[in-house]
Amino acid sequence: MVQMTINGKVVKATEGEMLLAVIRRQGIDVPALCDHAAVEPCGSCRMCLVEITREDWNGWKKYVTSCLYPSEDGLIVTTHTPELQEIRRNILDLYMARCPGSELIQKMGEEYGLTRTSFKTIPEGDNCIMCYACTRICEVLGRSAISAVRRGHAKVISGPFGDPPPDCIGCLSCAHICPTDVIEWHDQDGVRGIWGRTFDLIACQQCGKTIITRDFAEYLKEKRQIPADYFDICDDCKRVELARKMGGLVDQAKEVAS
Repeated sequence: MVQMTINGKVVKATEGEMLLAVIRRQGIDVPALCDHAAVEPCGSCRMCLVEITREDWNGWKKYVTSCLYPSEDGLIVTTHTPELQEIRRNILDLYMARCPGSELIQKMGEEYGLTRTSFKTIPEGDNCIMCYACTRICEVLGRSAISAVRRGHAKVISGPFGDPPPDCIGCLSCAHICPTDVIEWHDQDGVRGIWGRTFDLIACQQCGKTIITRDFAEYLKEKRQIPADYFDICDDCKRVELARKMGGLVDQAKEVAS
């Protein structure tokens, strides 16, 4: 265990635990757009910056991304100085120009006193903040089907060479983790569309509700050793079936007791 000071309060943490987790455990709200429990942190959004110093630094301090900086004994952390707030405000100013259609970004900007961006708005901006949450989750749960392509302001998340990703399995992990909901997808008539591709959906054999794509099911069977018949019935129907079995066991127990 290590002992640190956060906003004037002495706290304990596991050595090496990232500062953001410790800060949030203290009930302190530090914004972080690219942070998600399902993937390793990458610090790309820069919103979780905090100020750190030590007693022997003689007043010297620096700013670090709290999602990537490990807890250390004797560290002094401050989360909401005027300088930090101004940095976050400037970052959001840039995001508002890039993502004019993102309700989340616009709302966060308003929280920092921004009613509109001071930069030239990108009218065709796709609301992607390049946080790489989608590519990181695709590495963990999928087949690394998408990545960043091109350079500079033209950089986008896409399949190889900007084409529909051939390795995509339509699992929707990327769409669900995206903080600005920029990844478009749809389910219709037993077919899912995403990243310019279409996938057949498996339907529950009892209620008919669609569950996951056939490609995703095959991937899970192969890579995660999921039984071949696991996706024949949806989770809701499995819960109903389990409840019925449990109810039958209770009735049998009552009969035995009587």
